Amino acid sequence: MLIPFRRVLLTAIRKHNCRLFSDSNITSNSRKGLVLGVYEKLSDNDGVHFTEAAAAFDRTVSGKLSEMLSISGPPLKKGKSRIFYGLHQDFPSVVVVGLGKSGTGVCGNENWDNCKESIRAAVSVGCRQLQDLEVAHVEVDTCGDGQSAAEGAVLGLFEYDELRTKKKVRVTTQPHGSSVDSAWKKGVLYGDGQNLARQLMEAPANHITPTVFANTIEQKLSPFAHRVTVHKRPQSWIESEHMGAFLSVSKGSEEPPIFLELHYKGALDSAQPPLVLVGKGITFDSGGISLKPSSGMDAMRADMGGAATVCSAIVTAAGLNLPINIIGLAPLCENMPSGKANKPGDVVRARNGKTIQVDNTDAEGRLILADALCYAHNFNPRAIINAATLTGAMDVALGSAATGVFTNSDWLWMQLHKASIVTGDRVWRMPLFQHYTRQVTDSALADLNNVGKYSRSGGACTAAAFLREFVTADHWAHLDIAGVMSNKDEVPYLRKGMSGRPTRTLVEFAAGLASEP
Repeated sequence: MLIPFRRVLLTAIRKHNCRLFSDSNITSNSRKGLVLGVYEKLSDNDGVHFTEAAAAFDRTVSGKLSEMLSISGPPLKKGKSRIFYGLHQDFPSVVVVGLGKSGTGVCGNENWDNCKESIRAAVSVGCRQLQDLEVAHVEVDTCGDGQSAAEGAVLGLFEYDELRTKKKVRVTTQPHGSSVDSAWKKGVLYGDGQNLARQLMEAPANHITPTVFANTIEQKLSPFAHRVTVHKRPQSWIESEHMGAFLSVSKGSEEPPIFLELHYKGALDSAQPPLVLVGKGITFDSGGISLKPSSGMDAMRADMGGAATVCSAIVTAAGLNLPINIIGLAPLCENMPSGKANKPGDVVRARNGKTIQVDNTDAEGRLILADALCYAHNFNPRAIINAATLTGAMDVALGSAATGVFTNSDWLWMQLHKASIVTGDRVWRMPLFQHYTRQVTDSALADLNNVGKYSRSGGACTAAAFLREFVTADHWAHLDIAGVMSNKDEVPYLRKGMSGRPTRTLVEFAAGLASEP
Protein backbone atom coordinates (compact mmCIF):
# COMPACT_ATOMS: atom_id res chain seq x y z
CA MET A 1 0.00 0.00 0.00
CA LEU A 2 2.93 2.34 0.62
CA ILE A 3 4.20 2.52 -3.00
CA PRO A 4 0.89 3.65 -4.60
CA PHE A 5 0.41 6.28 -1.87
CA ARG A 6 3.86 7.74 -2.49
CA ARG A 7 3.19 7.85 -6.22
CA VAL A 8 -0.07 9.74 -5.69
CA LEU A 9 1.65 12.16 -3.33
CA LEU A 10 4.59 12.83 -5.64
CA THR A 11 2.25 13.27 -8.60
CA ALA A 12 0.24 15.90 -6.72
CA ILE A 13 3.37 17.72 -5.64
CA ARG A 14 4.68 17.90 -9.22
CA LYS A 15 1.24 18.84 -10.58
CA HIS A 16 0.85 21.80 -8.25
CA ASN A 17 4.53 22.74 -8.17
CA CYS A 18 4.45 22.80 -4.40
CA ARG A 19 6.56 21.29 -1.65
CA LEU A 20 5.51 19.38 1.45
CA PHE A 21 7.20 19.35 4.86
CA SER A 22 10.84 20.35 5.31
CA ASP A 23 12.76 21.52 2.25
CA SER A 24 16.37 22.66 2.28
CA ASN A 25 15.71 24.81 -0.79
CA ILE A 26 13.46 27.24 1.09
CA THR A 27 15.43 30.45 1.18
CA SER A 28 16.12 32.44 4.32
CA ASN A 29 14.20 35.35 2.78
CA SER A 30 10.93 33.40 2.96
CA ARG A 31 9.99 34.91 6.33
CA LYS A 32 6.22 35.08 6.08
CA GLY A 33 3.91 32.30 7.22
CA LEU A 34 0.23 31.52 7.55
CA VAL A 35 -1.66 29.47 10.16
CA LEU A 36 -5.03 28.03 9.08
CA GLY A 37 -7.56 25.88 10.92
CA VAL A 38 -9.34 22.66 9.98
CA TYR A 39 -12.08 20.83 11.88
CA GLU A 40 -12.51 17.12 12.33
CA LYS A 41 -14.69 15.40 9.75
CA LEU A 42 -18.18 14.52 10.93
CA SER A 43 -17.99 11.26 8.99
CA ASP A 44 -15.48 9.37 6.83
CA ASN A 45 -17.37 10.37 3.70
CA ASP A 46 -17.05 14.12 4.38
CA GLY A 47 -14.51 16.31 2.63
CA VAL A 48 -12.01 18.53 4.38
CA HIS A 49 -13.87 20.79 6.84
CA PHE A 50 -11.95 24.07 6.80
CA THR A 51 -12.62 27.24 8.74
CA GLU A 52 -14.03 30.12 6.73
CA ALA A 53 -10.60 31.72 6.25
CA ALA A 54 -8.94 28.41 5.34
CA ALA A 55 -11.66 27.61 2.81
CA ALA A 56 -11.18 31.04 1.21
CA PHE A 57 -7.42 30.45 1.00
CA ASP A 58 -8.01 27.02 -0.54
CA ARG A 59 -10.12 28.64 -3.26
CA THR A 60 -7.35 31.14 -4.05
CA VAL A 61 -4.95 28.25 -4.66
CA SER A 62 -7.50 26.30 -6.74
CA GLY A 63 -8.01 23.57 -4.16
CA LYS A 64 -4.33 22.75 -3.76
CA LEU A 65 -4.49 22.96 0.06
CA SER A 66 -7.41 20.54 0.47
CA GLU A 67 -5.88 18.10 -1.99
CA MET A 68 -2.47 18.17 -0.35
CA LEU A 69 -4.02 17.84 3.10
CA SER A 70 -6.06 14.83 1.99
CA ILE A 71 -3.13 12.91 0.52
CA SER A 72 -0.43 13.88 3.01
CA GLY A 73 -1.65 11.65 5.80
CA PRO A 74 -4.60 10.86 8.06
CA PRO A 75 -7.03 13.65 9.05
CA LEU A 76 -5.51 16.13 11.51
CA LYS A 77 -6.39 15.49 15.13
CA LYS A 78 -7.07 18.33 17.55
CA GLY A 79 -3.88 20.20 18.43
CA LYS A 80 -1.83 18.58 15.66
CA SER A 81 -0.38 20.37 12.64
CA ARG A 82 0.93 19.88 9.14
CA ILE A 83 3.10 22.28 7.18
CA PHE A 84 3.13 22.91 3.43
CA TYR A 85 5.53 24.97 1.33
CA GLY A 86 5.13 26.82 -1.93
CA LEU A 87 1.35 26.87 -2.15
CA HIS A 88 1.10 30.65 -2.41
CA GLN A 89 3.67 33.26 -3.37
CA ASP A 90 2.71 35.52 -0.44
CA PHE A 91 2.98 32.71 2.10
CA PRO A 92 5.92 30.39 1.42
CA SER A 93 5.03 28.44 4.59
CA VAL A 94 1.47 27.41 5.48
CA VAL A 95 0.65 25.47 8.64
CA VAL A 96 -2.73 23.77 8.95
CA VAL A 97 -3.77 23.09 12.55
CA GLY A 98 -6.43 20.75 13.91
CA LEU A 99 -9.27 22.39 15.86
CA GLY A 100 -11.20 19.25 16.79
CA LYS A 101 -14.97 19.14 16.39
CA SER A 102 -16.75 22.28 15.24
CA GLY A 103 -19.61 23.81 17.18
CA THR A 104 -18.37 22.84 20.64
CA GLY A 105 -18.89 25.25 23.51
CA VAL A 106 -18.82 25.29 27.30
CA CYS A 107 -18.22 21.86 28.78
CA GLY A 108 -19.78 21.39 32.21
CA ASN A 109 -17.40 18.57 33.11
CA GLU A 110 -14.28 20.46 32.12
CA ASN A 111 -15.45 23.89 33.32
CA TRP A 112 -14.17 25.71 30.26
CA ASP A 113 -15.14 26.57 26.70
CA ASN A 114 -13.85 23.74 24.49
CA CYS A 115 -13.94 25.89 21.36
CA LYS A 116 -11.83 28.68 22.87
CA GLU A 117 -9.30 26.25 24.34
CA SER A 118 -9.00 24.37 21.04
CA ILE A 119 -8.32 27.61 19.16
CA ARG A 120 -5.69 28.75 21.68
CA ALA A 121 -3.92 25.39 21.53
CA ALA A 122 -4.06 25.03 17.74
CA VAL A 123 -2.90 28.57 16.96
CA SER A 124 -0.01 28.28 19.42
CA VAL A 125 1.17 25.05 17.78
CA GLY A 126 1.14 26.64 14.33
CA CYS A 127 2.91 29.80 15.42
CA ARG A 128 5.62 27.89 17.28
CA GLN A 129 6.22 25.63 14.28
CA LEU A 130 6.80 28.67 12.09
CA GLN A 131 8.97 30.30 14.73
CA ASP A 132 11.18 27.21 14.75
CA LEU A 133 11.61 27.77 11.00
CA GLU A 134 12.66 31.38 11.76
CA VAL A 135 9.59 32.81 10.06
CA ALA A 136 9.42 36.36 11.41
CA HIS A 137 5.87 37.36 10.43
CA VAL A 138 2.81 35.14 10.77
CA GLU A 139 -0.77 35.73 9.75
CA VAL A 140 -3.27 33.81 11.85
CA ASP A 141 -6.69 32.40 11.00
CA THR A 142 -8.89 33.72 13.84
CA CYS A 143 -11.05 30.58 13.56
CA GLY A 144 -14.15 32.59 14.45
CA ASP A 145 -12.75 33.92 17.75
CA GLY A 146 -10.18 36.67 17.36
CA GLN A 147 -9.48 37.01 21.07
CA SER A 148 -8.76 33.33 21.64
CA ALA A 149 -6.61 33.16 18.48
CA ALA A 150 -4.57 36.18 19.59
CA GLU A 151 -4.13 34.72 23.07
CA GLY A 152 -2.91 31.44 21.59
CA ALA A 153 -0.41 33.23 19.37
CA VAL A 154 0.96 35.58 22.04
CA LEU A 155 1.12 32.98 24.82
CA GLY A 156 2.44 30.23 22.57
CA LEU A 157 5.34 32.26 21.23
CA PHE A 158 6.62 33.47 24.61
CA GLU A 159 9.88 32.08 25.92
CA TYR A 160 12.13 33.65 28.54
CA ASP A 161 15.51 33.92 26.80
CA GLU A 162 16.63 37.38 27.91
CA LEU A 163 19.84 36.04 29.46
CA ARG A 164 20.77 33.73 26.58
CA THR A 165 23.18 34.72 23.83
CA LYS A 166 21.19 32.83 21.19
CA LYS A 167 17.56 33.91 21.15
CA LYS A 168 14.53 32.67 19.28
CA VAL A 169 13.29 34.70 16.33
CA ARG A 170 10.87 37.40 17.43
CA VAL A 171 7.64 36.75 15.58
CA THR A 172 5.00 39.36 14.81
CA THR A 173 1.44 38.16 14.30
CA GLN A 174 -1.73 39.57 12.81
CA PRO A 175 -5.16 38.20 11.88
CA HIS A 176 -5.41 36.77 8.37
CA GLY A 177 -7.92 38.13 5.89
CA SER A 178 -9.20 40.94 8.08
CA SER A 179 -8.01 44.08 9.81
CA VAL A 180 -6.85 44.05 13.41
CA ASP A 181 -10.18 44.31 15.25
CA SER A 182 -11.08 44.88 18.89
CA ALA A 183 -11.27 41.16 19.67
CA TRP A 184 -7.73 40.54 18.40
CA LYS A 185 -6.39 43.58 20.26
CA LYS A 186 -8.08 42.40 23.45
CA GLY A 187 -6.54 38.96 23.08
CA VAL A 188 -3.08 40.47 22.57
CA LEU A 189 -3.48 42.53 25.76
CA TYR A 190 -4.64 39.48 27.72
CA GLY A 191 -1.71 37.44 26.41
CA ASP A 192 0.82 40.20 27.01
CA GLY A 193 -0.46 40.55 30.59
CA GLN A 194 0.10 36.89 31.35
CA ASN A 195 3.50 37.02 29.63
CA LEU A 196 4.53 39.92 31.87
CA ALA A 197 3.77 37.75 34.89
CA ARG A 198 5.70 34.86 33.30
CA GLN A 199 8.69 37.14 32.68
CA LEU A 200 8.74 38.36 36.28
CA MET A 201 8.37 34.83 37.67
CA GLU A 202 10.95 33.27 35.38
CA ALA A 203 13.70 35.85 35.91
CA PRO A 204 16.45 34.93 38.41
CA ALA A 205 16.07 36.26 41.94
CA ASN A 206 19.24 38.33 41.64
CA HIS A 207 17.65 40.11 38.67
CA ILE A 208 14.19 40.60 40.21
CA THR A 209 14.69 41.91 43.73
CA PRO A 210 11.86 43.71 45.54
CA THR A 211 13.17 47.05 44.29
CA VAL A 212 13.56 45.87 40.68
CA PHE A 213 10.11 44.29 40.74
CA ALA A 214 8.53 47.55 41.88
CA ASN A 215 10.48 49.58 39.31
CA THR A 216 9.46 47.18 36.52
CA ILE A 217 5.75 47.51 37.32
CA GLU A 218 6.10 51.29 37.61
CA GLN A 219 7.68 51.39 34.15
CA LYS A 220 4.94 49.18 32.66
CA LEU A 221 2.29 51.49 34.07
CA SER A 222 3.98 54.73 32.98
CA PRO A 223 1.92 55.03 29.74
CA PHE A 224 -1.19 55.23 31.93
CA ALA A 225 0.12 57.81 34.39
CA HIS A 226 -3.05 59.91 33.99
CA ARG A 227 -5.08 57.06 35.48
CA VAL A 228 -2.56 55.22 37.64
CA THR A 229 -0.69 56.21 40.79
CA VAL A 230 2.26 54.10 41.99
CA HIS A 231 3.52 54.18 45.57
CA LYS A 232 6.73 52.30 46.41
CA ARG A 233 6.54 52.30 50.20
CA PRO A 234 9.95 51.92 51.90
CA GLN A 235 10.78 50.12 55.14
CA SER A 236 10.25 53.26 57.23
CA TRP A 237 6.64 53.45 55.99
CA ILE A 238 6.12 49.72 56.65
CA GLU A 239 7.33 50.28 60.21
CA SER A 240 5.03 53.28 60.67
CA GLU A 241 2.08 51.09 59.62
CA HIS A 242 3.02 48.54 62.31
CA MET A 243 3.27 45.69 59.82
CA GLY A 244 5.21 43.49 62.21
CA ALA A 245 4.43 40.21 60.46
CA PHE A 246 5.74 41.49 57.11
CA LEU A 247 8.84 43.01 58.71
CA SER A 248 9.61 39.80 60.58
CA VAL A 249 10.02 37.98 57.26
CA SER A 250 11.99 40.70 55.48
CA LYS A 251 14.54 41.25 58.25
CA GLY A 252 16.45 38.07 57.37
CA SER A 253 17.56 39.50 54.01
CA GLU A 254 19.97 42.23 52.98
CA GLU A 255 17.48 43.33 50.32
CA PRO A 256 15.18 46.07 51.66
CA PRO A 257 11.45 45.34 51.60
CA ILE A 258 9.04 47.33 49.45
CA PHE A 259 5.29 47.64 49.90
CA LEU A 260 4.05 48.29 46.37
CA GLU A 261 0.72 50.09 46.15
CA LEU A 262 -1.01 50.70 42.81
CA HIS A 263 -4.12 52.81 42.26
CA TYR A 264 -5.90 52.44 38.92
CA LYS A 265 -8.80 54.89 38.55
CA GLY A 266 -10.80 53.74 35.56
CA ALA A 267 -14.33 54.43 36.80
CA LEU A 268 -16.06 57.67 35.90
CA ASP A 269 -16.94 57.99 39.58
CA SER A 270 -13.64 58.32 41.41
CA ALA A 271 -15.44 57.54 44.67
CA GLN A 272 -16.59 54.13 43.44
CA PRO A 273 -15.42 51.45 45.93
CA PRO A 274 -12.41 49.69 44.42
CA LEU A 275 -11.62 46.10 43.75
CA VAL A 276 -8.52 45.40 45.87
CA LEU A 277 -6.04 42.81 44.60
CA VAL A 278 -3.33 41.62 46.99
CA GLY A 279 -0.35 39.54 45.86
CA LYS A 280 2.28 37.66 47.82
CA GLY A 281 5.64 39.08 46.76
CA ILE A 282 8.42 36.83 48.07
CA THR A 283 11.04 37.40 45.38
CA PHE A 284 13.06 34.46 46.68
CA ASP A 285 12.04 31.92 49.29
CA SER A 286 14.82 29.88 50.85
CA GLY A 287 12.49 28.87 53.68
CA GLY A 288 14.46 30.95 56.17
CA ILE A 289 15.77 29.10 59.22
CA SER A 290 13.32 26.30 58.32
CA LEU A 291 15.46 25.85 55.22
CA LYS A 292 14.01 24.19 52.13
CA PRO A 293 15.78 21.24 50.46
CA SER A 294 18.29 22.42 47.88
CA SER A 295 16.68 20.35 45.12
CA GLY A 296 14.23 22.56 43.28
CA MET A 297 14.91 25.60 45.43
CA ASP A 298 15.76 27.61 42.31
CA ALA A 299 12.04 27.57 41.42
CA MET A 300 11.40 29.68 44.49
CA ARG A 301 12.39 32.70 42.43
CA ALA A 302 8.73 32.52 41.37
CA ASP A 303 7.35 32.67 44.90
CA MET A 304 6.26 36.20 44.03
CA GLY A 305 3.80 34.75 41.53
CA GLY A 306 0.88 36.27 43.42
CA ALA A 307 2.33 39.76 43.15
CA ALA A 308 3.32 39.14 39.52
CA THR A 309 -0.18 38.06 38.46
CA VAL A 310 -1.96 40.79 40.44
CA CYS A 311 0.28 43.60 39.16
CA SER A 312 0.17 42.26 35.59
CA ALA A 313 -3.62 42.12 35.78
CA ILE A 314 -3.67 45.82 36.71
CA VAL A 315 -1.30 46.66 33.84
CA THR A 316 -3.71 44.82 31.52
CA ALA A 317 -6.78 46.50 33.00
CA ALA A 318 -5.16 49.87 32.34
CA GLY A 319 -4.38 48.86 28.76
CA LEU A 320 -8.00 47.83 28.28
CA ASN A 321 -9.18 51.07 29.89
CA LEU A 322 -11.61 49.12 32.08
CA PRO A 323 -14.19 51.39 33.75
CA ILE A 324 -13.45 50.24 37.27
CA ASN A 325 -11.29 51.35 40.19
CA ILE A 326 -8.64 48.82 41.21
CA ILE A 327 -6.04 48.96 43.97
CA GLY A 328 -3.12 46.57 43.92
CA LEU A 329 -1.05 45.74 47.01
CA ALA A 330 2.16 43.71 46.92
CA PRO A 331 4.36 43.23 49.99
CA LEU A 332 7.77 42.49 48.44
CA CYS A 333 10.74 40.93 50.23
CA GLU A 334 13.00 37.90 50.38
CA ASN A 335 12.79 35.08 52.93
CA MET A 336 16.38 34.33 53.88
CA PRO A 337 18.24 32.73 56.82
CA SER A 338 20.53 34.99 58.82
CA GLY A 339 21.28 36.11 62.35
CA LYS A 340 18.36 38.54 62.06
CA ALA A 341 15.85 36.10 60.60
CA ASN A 342 12.72 34.74 62.28
CA LYS A 343 13.41 31.69 64.45
CA PRO A 344 10.91 28.88 64.98
CA GLY A 345 8.90 29.73 68.07
CA ASP A 346 9.22 33.51 67.68
CA VAL A 347 6.08 35.59 68.24
CA VAL A 348 5.32 38.60 66.03
CA ARG A 349 2.49 41.12 66.01
CA ALA A 350 0.45 41.85 62.88
CA ARG A 351 -1.04 45.20 61.86
CA ASN A 352 -4.42 44.41 63.46
CA GLY A 353 -2.77 43.65 66.81
CA LYS A 354 -3.05 39.85 66.65
CA THR A 355 0.02 37.93 67.74
CA ILE A 356 1.39 35.05 65.68
CA GLN A 357 3.61 32.20 66.81
CA VAL A 358 5.98 31.42 63.95
CA ASP A 359 6.62 27.69 64.26
CA ASN A 360 7.74 27.32 60.65
CA THR A 361 9.64 30.15 58.98
CA ASP A 362 8.88 28.56 55.59
CA ALA A 363 5.21 29.44 56.11
CA GLU A 364 6.12 33.08 55.52
CA GLY A 365 3.68 34.02 52.74
CA ARG A 366 0.73 34.11 55.11
CA LEU A 367 2.66 36.45 57.41
CA ILE A 368 3.25 39.14 54.79
CA LEU A 369 -0.29 38.73 53.42
CA ALA A 370 -1.76 39.16 56.90
CA ASP A 371 -0.55 42.75 57.11
CA ALA A 372 -1.44 43.51 53.50
CA LEU A 373 -4.99 42.19 53.99
CA CYS A 374 -5.42 44.34 57.09
CA TYR A 375 -4.27 47.38 55.11
CA ALA A 376 -6.63 46.55 52.22
CA HIS A 377 -9.63 47.32 54.42
CA ASN A 378 -8.61 51.01 54.52
CA PHE A 379 -10.10 51.50 51.04
CA ASN A 380 -13.71 50.46 51.68
CA PRO A 381 -13.27 47.73 49.06
CA ARG A 382 -15.99 46.34 46.86
CA ALA A 383 -14.15 43.03 47.12
CA ILE A 384 -10.70 41.79 48.15
CA ILE A 385 -8.90 39.05 46.23
CA ASN A 386 -5.46 37.85 47.25
CA ALA A 387 -3.28 35.55 45.15
CA ALA A 388 -0.33 33.59 46.48
CA THR A 389 1.88 30.60 45.75
CA LEU A 390 1.04 29.70 49.33
CA THR A 391 1.15 25.95 49.95
CA GLY A 392 2.59 22.80 48.48
CA ALA A 393 -0.58 21.16 49.79
CA MET A 394 -2.54 23.02 47.10
CA ASP A 395 -0.38 21.41 44.44
CA VAL A 396 -1.02 18.01 46.01
CA ALA A 397 -4.78 18.65 46.10
CA LEU A 398 -5.44 20.00 42.60
CA GLY A 399 -2.16 19.82 40.74
CA SER A 400 -1.98 22.21 37.80
CA ALA A 401 -5.60 21.75 36.70
CA ALA A 402 -7.02 24.73 38.58
CA THR A 403 -6.36 27.48 41.09
CA GLY A 404 -7.81 26.74 44.51
CA VAL A 405 -10.28 29.40 45.70
CA PHE A 406 -11.21 29.89 49.35
CA THR A 407 -13.91 32.52 49.81
CA ASN A 408 -16.51 33.80 52.26
CA SER A 409 -18.72 35.03 49.39
CA ASP A 410 -20.89 32.94 47.08
CA TRP A 411 -21.28 35.96 44.78
CA LEU A 412 -17.51 36.40 44.49
CA TRP A 413 -17.04 32.70 43.79
CA MET A 414 -19.62 32.75 41.00
CA GLN A 415 -17.96 35.75 39.35
CA LEU A 416 -14.50 34.18 39.50
CA HIS A 417 -15.82 30.86 38.22
CA LYS A 418 -17.61 32.52 35.31
CA ALA A 419 -14.44 34.40 34.35
CA SER A 420 -12.33 31.24 34.46
CA ILE A 421 -14.66 29.41 32.06
CA VAL A 422 -14.05 32.16 29.49
CA THR A 423 -10.24 32.18 29.92
CA GLY A 424 -9.77 28.43 30.28
CA ASP A 425 -7.58 29.17 33.33
CA ARG A 426 -9.81 27.35 35.75
CA VAL A 427 -10.61 27.82 39.44
CA TRP A 428 -12.05 25.36 41.94
CA ARG A 429 -13.72 26.16 45.25
CA MET A 430 -12.14 24.83 48.44
CA PRO A 431 -13.56 24.69 52.00
CA LEU A 432 -13.22 27.36 54.67
CA PHE A 433 -14.63 25.35 57.57
CA GLN A 434 -14.26 26.34 61.22
CA HIS A 435 -12.66 22.92 61.48
CA TYR A 436 -9.52 24.48 59.99
CA THR A 437 -9.75 27.73 61.95
CA ARG A 438 -9.50 25.83 65.24
CA GLN A 439 -6.23 24.33 64.05
CA VAL A 440 -4.52 27.71 63.64
CA THR A 441 -6.02 29.43 66.70
CA ASP A 442 -4.73 26.71 69.04
CA SER A 443 -1.35 28.26 69.83
CA ALA A 444 0.74 27.83 72.95
CA LEU A 445 2.21 31.35 72.96
CA ALA A 446 0.07 33.64 70.79
CA ASP A 447 -3.34 34.30 69.26
CA LEU A 448 -2.49 32.30 66.14
CA ASN A 449 0.03 29.79 64.89
CA ASN A 450 1.39 30.14 61.37
CA VAL A 451 1.02 26.39 60.77
CA GLY A 452 -1.91 24.08 61.46
CA LYS A 453 -2.12 21.95 64.57
CA TYR A 454 -1.92 18.83 62.43
CA SER A 455 0.79 20.00 60.05
CA ARG A 456 0.41 17.27 57.42
CA SER A 457 -3.36 17.51 57.13
CA GLY A 458 -5.27 20.06 55.05
CA GLY A 459 -2.33 22.44 54.73
CA ALA A 460 -3.93 24.61 52.04
CA CYS A 461 -7.12 24.86 54.08
CA THR A 462 -5.40 25.81 57.34
CA ALA A 463 -3.37 28.46 55.49
CA ALA A 464 -6.62 29.95 54.14
CA ALA A 465 -8.16 29.80 57.61
CA PHE A 466 -5.15 31.72 58.95
CA LEU A 467 -5.63 34.49 56.35
CA ARG A 468 -9.32 34.72 57.19
CA GLU A 469 -8.32 35.91 60.67
CA PHE A 470 -7.21 39.17 59.04
CA VAL A 471 -10.33 39.74 56.93
CA THR A 472 -13.55 41.47 57.94
CA ALA A 473 -14.80 42.30 54.41
CA ASP A 474 -17.96 40.53 53.23
CA HIS A 475 -16.47 39.66 49.85
CA TRP A 476 -12.99 38.16 50.06
CA ALA A 477 -11.29 35.36 48.14
CA HIS A 478 -7.92 33.74 48.62
CA LEU A 479 -6.43 32.19 45.47
CA ASP A 480 -3.76 29.60 46.21
CA ILE A 481 -1.82 29.41 42.93
CA ALA A 482 0.99 27.10 44.04
CA GLY A 483 -0.26 24.24 41.86
CA VAL A 484 -0.48 26.38 38.72
CA MET A 485 2.81 28.23 39.26
CA SER A 486 4.65 26.39 36.49
CA ASN A 487 3.86 24.48 33.32
CA LYS A 488 5.45 21.29 32.08
CA ASP A 489 3.19 20.24 29.23
CA GLU A 490 -0.26 20.44 30.82
CA VAL A 491 -1.35 23.65 29.11
CA PRO A 492 -0.55 23.13 25.41
CA TYR A 493 -0.33 26.83 24.55
CA LEU A 494 2.28 27.53 27.23
CA ARG A 495 5.87 26.43 26.89
CA LYS A 496 7.64 24.74 29.78
CA GLY A 497 8.39 27.20 32.57
CA MET A 498 6.60 29.62 34.84
CA SER A 499 2.97 29.98 33.80
CA GLY A 500 1.80 33.46 34.87
CA ARG A 501 -1.52 31.91 35.85
CA PRO A 502 -4.22 33.06 36.62
CA THR A 503 -3.56 36.58 35.25
CA ARG A 504 -6.15 36.38 32.45
CA THR A 505 -8.82 35.12 34.85
CA LEU A 506 -8.20 38.08 37.16
CA VAL A 507 -8.49 40.46 34.19
CA GLU A 508 -11.68 38.79 32.94
CA PHE A 509 -13.12 38.95 36.46
CA ALA A 510 -12.33 42.68 36.69
CA ALA A 511 -13.87 43.25 33.24
CA GLY A 512 -17.03 41.45 34.35
CA LEU A 513 -17.17 43.46 37.55
CA ALA A 514 -16.77 46.67 35.56
CA SER A 515 -19.82 45.82 33.46
CA GLU A 516 -22.06 45.18 36.47
CA PRO A 517 -24.46 47.96 37.57
